[in-house]
Amino acid sequence: MNPQQLRDTATTLVAGDKGLLAMDESNPTCNRRFAKLGIPQTEEMRRAYREMIVTTPGLGESISGAILFDETIRQQKKDGTPFVKAIADMGIIPGIKVDTGAKDLAGHPGEKITEGLDGLRDRLAEYSQMGARFAKWRAVIVVGDGIPSRASIEANAQALARYAALCQEAGLVPVVEPEVLMDGDHNLERCREATEEVLRTVFDQLYTQRVMLEGMILKPNMVLPGLTCPKQETVDEVADATVRCLLRSVPAAVPGIAFLSGGQSAELASARLNAMNVRFKSRLPWALAFSFARAIQQPALEIWQGDDTHALPAQRALYHRASCNRAARRGEYSAAMENTPQFARPGA
Repeated sequence: MNPQQLRDTATTLVAGDKGLLAMDESNPTCNRRFAKLGIPQTEEMRRAYREMIVTTPGLGESISGAILFDETIRQQKKDGTPFVKAIADMGIIPGIKVDTGAKDLAGHPGEKITEGLDGLRDRLAEYSQMGARFAKWRAVIVVGDGIPSRASIEANAQALARYAALCQEAGLVPVVEPEVLMDGDHNLERCREATEEVLRTVFDQLYTQRVMLEGMILKPNMVLPGLTCPKQETVDEVADATVRCLLRSVPAAVPGIAFLSGGQSAELASARLNAMNVRFKSRLPWALAFSFARAIQQPALEIWQGDDTHALPAQRALYHRASCNRAARRGEYSAAMENTPQFARPGA
């Protein structure tokens, strides 16, 4: 482990106005999204889609790091250039998803535990040799009747901490992602309670495993009411609840918090991040950034639809969404930007 290198990489990932692009969907998840749009669910089509993303001109202006899936980190552009090199050439740091997915937690119906610790040390060494400089592990916390249980919270927190320690040992910055899901009818306060309990437990386990907080990134959910909750708070109310929760549970040593989008619409994710930076940025100990997947990719995917003749307008949509989130980091995003020509850089 090189502590200074870990600090430098973590700081760079959240520096300036940039954020992370999560393009680490598993093959089954990617195939489901393709199927909804009538796109063939093949390895070549997934490769072509990822090539469209990693060749988007100007993407590095807003994106500091890209999280890849195991299949993707091994793939190449049509001209033989490895995706890792294509990303790095744009000034974007390559990262890799290393968990193997959430499975049912034995003895706890309705709850999940993320697997993938077996053999992780060797996989991290391989990914490091391939050019990855950071990694990601996602834990899934379900809110419902009587859950999350302490067993679910503690088991996932311990796995996250063990993963983070192994990453730092291998010289990779761990992105620690404990996601309290939006699914359900729980209200904003219930989400806040669960998120705060989860984050406090995660950092307790990170301390126990001797993870260097200055060399990691936290990727949490925003504090939101469940998708089917009758009351949906305003953008400013979500921003206030989220930041208050984080101030109570995230140590100042962490360099940055990069929110997941978690099923929010692209516009709402940008607006909520923007509100947090407008209202709190000048008095926070850590940077508030983004690590969005669908909230950046989905508009581009819907335009591309598996047809390379649509690549340029799809890239414009991708660039546009990344630019909107860069503006949100500055606290300068507005709904008017959704139709602003200045964001149409690809092929300008």
